[in-house]
Amino acid sequence: MKKRQAVIKQRKSSYTTSSSSNVRYVECQKNHAANIGGYAVDGCREFMASGGEGTDDALTCAACCCHRNFHRKEVETEVVCEYSPPS
Repeated sequence: MKKRQAVIKQRKSSYTTSSSSNVRYVECQKNHAANIGGYAVDGCREFMASGGEGTDDALTCAACCCHRNFHRKEVETEVVCEYSPPS
């Protein structure tokens, strides 16, 4: 999936813009063999929180027990621009 960036310049109040973004944490990239000079990942494909929102366990993956920062972050952003001609 390609990332896209939109720049909108507004001159008059005839433009209405809104944006939303969805964040997902996918495969784990923690190198479990780094201390012996190797490379080995555990194969975890998607972050699943161990606990509820707002707890310390919400940042730990239930599948691989790694912190959420080890999982690759995917951000999907959508920008919507509506134009209405000036009266």
